Amino acid sequence: MTARDVADHVLGNPDAAVTLLEYGDYECPYCAAAAPVLRRVVDESGGQVRLLFRNFPIADRHPYALTAALAAEAAADQGAFWEMHELLFARQERLDDAALRAYAEELGLDGSRVVGEAAQAFGDKVEADFAAGLAAGVGGTPTVFIDGRLWSGRVEAGALRRAIMNGSNGSGADGRRDPRAGRQRRWSLGLRRAQREPLTEDAEQNHPGDRCGD
Repeated sequence: MTARDVADHVLGNPDAAVTLLEYGDYECPYCAAAAPVLRRVVDESGGQVRLLFRNFPIADRHPYALTAALAAEAAADQGAFWEMHELLFARQERLDDAALRAYAEELGLDGSRVVGEAAQAFGDKVEADFAAGLAAGVGGTPTVFIDGRLWSGRVEAGALRRAIMNGSNGSGADGRRDPRAGRQRRWSLGLRRAQREPLTEDAEQNHPGDRCGD
């Protein structure tokens, strides 16, 4: 599964020599912690690194992850994917429809187009992202690949830069995962309206090596 198999959102130089590919969930605290790190790596690369993002909402743990992903894709349709992407992570304590609409309007977008039936038009894109993740063996978020190689280290700027320079996957082995673990997940586009689940104490952002969903 290559970066071009799914229509991706690209941050940075589209022709950069190195590609970081992230599978993420907007309600995952570790993805929120990783977002500024990945942007920093791209911004400070002198155009040599680009970031691609794909949606991997873990709906059984995060009741608003899917609706947030749909909102981000709807914002992309209005030309503001990365602006909404960053705002969702910055405000992930509230991702209900009213909040998503307000975030869109804050960015100068049509808030009615990022929620409800209007946002459902982007379900195929989110599902395609998720399916690509399963095919690649993704089982949790954030999951990052460097030029197609799984990064199994922490999402830290220095470590990622060293891996990019050395062509390393950070695992000390071949960087591969058992794809069966990912394929056991089931995808559903049914929107869940359950109350947001409180984070456990060990799910704080000061543990960047942890992930949601594993």
